[in-house]
Amino acid sequence: MVNTDLIIIGAGPGGYRAAGHAAQHGLKVVIFESAQVGGTCLNEGCIPTKSMARNAEIVQTLKESDLFGLDNLSYNFNFQQVIARKNEVLMQLRSGIDTLLSHPNVTLVKADAQFKDAKTIVAAGEEYTADNIIVATGSVSKSLRLKEPASRPVLDSADLLSIDHLPKSLCIIGAGVIGMEFASIFSAFGTEVTVVEFLKECLPALDSDIAKRLRKVLEKRGVKFCLQCGVTAITSDGVTFADKKGKEQTVQAEEVLMAVGRAPRVFDHFQNAGFEYDARTGIKVDENFETTVKGVYAIGDVNSRMMLAHAAEMQGIHVVNHILGHDDGIDLSIMPAAIFTNPEAACVGKTEDQLKAEGVEYECRKAFHRANGKALAMNEAEGMLKLLSEPGAGRILGCHAFGAHSADLVQEASSLMCRQTTVAQLRDMVHIHPTLSEILLTAAES
Repeated sequence: MVNTDLIIIGAGPGGYRAAGHAAQHGLKVVIFESAQVGGTCLNEGCIPTKSMARNAEIVQTLKESDLFGLDNLSYNFNFQQVIARKNEVLMQLRSGIDTLLSHPNVTLVKADAQFKDAKTIVAAGEEYTADNIIVATGSVSKSLRLKEPASRPVLDSADLLSIDHLPKSLCIIGAGVIGMEFASIFSAFGTEVTVVEFLKECLPALDSDIAKRLRKVLEKRGVKFCLQCGVTAITSDGVTFADKKGKEQTVQAEEVLMAVGRAPRVFDHFQNAGFEYDARTGIKVDENFETTVKGVYAIGDVNSRMMLAHAAEMQGIHVVNHILGHDDGIDLSIMPAAIFTNPEAACVGKTEDQLKAEGVEYECRKAFHRANGKALAMNEAEGMLKLLSEPGAGRILGCHAFGAHSADLVQEASSLMCRQTTVAQLRDMVHIHPTLSEILLTAAES
């Protein structure tokens, strides 16, 4: 039996960051990973999608090349090179994680790990024990429950990221983050894209005004949206759904992507540890991400609190700090997020809809990319930022944006929110000119 200070199951963003942080503070760590290091984010999610999004951004720019003085431009689009470049990016980042996990205090075991009891893990015929264990097993793709099973292959996000050809047409079921990013990417590549969504608007986590404006931009670029439509069947003919009037329609497509969200990855052997969990909501944890069994923690997607890679990382760091008895100032109630469509979108804090529903008094300020010098110089006039705050130029309550570099703009707002900054204080902060960051300042001054 191998005894260590900390065991981590899963080498995704939460797991490997927790391992590195613990090792730097003197803890001996054993981390288990049965697949590739990096988890869903690196191998089947954030990174490969952003790699392809960059290709799509360049293609979209080339379509507008005459605006930049490139007349009669022609090119051949090589989809195989898109996939090859994506794979090169993944290999480089995996190598970086391997280096991180080569710390003398870290032992990486590439094997399936299972609980024998609350303090013992079995992997590759060996038993490992520790006073503290972190579960970071991530999530899996969800699928719709239809009356009849699909009679044709249906792709999930991992499948589409590894597809060996550019489909002529693609039907995406779901207009959340995954669906919208792939719609933006493949539409730019020349694929005919249709998005079928059950809700009345895309990206429900975003401010509805921002989500609608982003959808309109994608519609202008050829993406077709079927909103308030419930899928009833997936057959060789395509995707059949009932529209908001109850009329049945069918979209024909060469490929179908299921993008209806993700579910926590839980296993039967969790029962051996004795903590509470279920397949829908994942592992139950408290404010320190400790399960109902003392010394066993769950971070990242498997606890279903915030299915974001950066949330998993900060949860892991907080757990290690808690184990070490170190206080930290991590505020996980302020969690920025981004959608890397083209143009991109981002958000942090409450939406205007939420503030209205909660009866909270607020002020709403807006600023537009079309009024920003840098945005116009970049040919990025499509975009808007919404800044929500307490009345009287008080504390920032939320920031929602779409347009070029929205993630960077919202990150600044998120950082200010972490320090309880007011709109009045933001107005007094000098911003470089000309930059897109001035859009946030303009909103504060409006």
